[in-house]
Amino acid sequence: MFNKNSEKLESFIGANSTLRGDIETSGTLKVDGIVEGNIAADWVVLGDKAHIKGDITSRGIVVGGRVDGNLKAKEIVEIKSKGQLFGEIFTSRLVVSEGGIFDGRSRMHHEDSAKVIEFQPLDKTRQG
Repeated sequence: MFNKNSEKLESFIGANSTLRGDIETSGTLKVDGIVEGNIAADWVVLGDKAHIKGDITSRGIVVGGRVDGNLKAKEIVEIKSKGQLFGEIFTSRLVVSEGGIFDGRSRMHHEDSAKVIEFQPLDKTRQG
């Protein structure tokens, strides 16, 4: 999952739960049930039985169940082997495991432009 994730699990929606409405929370949200609404959290982890009908905004998202909506993650989106995503993804890293389903469009962004190295053209007078 997220090796560098220092956030602890702070919110949980169980397998037998259905929630209608938007969710905003800090920390990690684990969903095993059904959510009909948008989700905003630091990290979002969807179990195999989870079904989201809405958009998710987060630093990182793991899709183990089904999402009918768009994902916006600052760091990573990971679709597991049983995961299904029907919508758009906007992230800097995307991982789709074998068996995972992604039906939509993705846009990749890189926020850390400081890591970009610009090469200068060769000075032909210095070539030996």
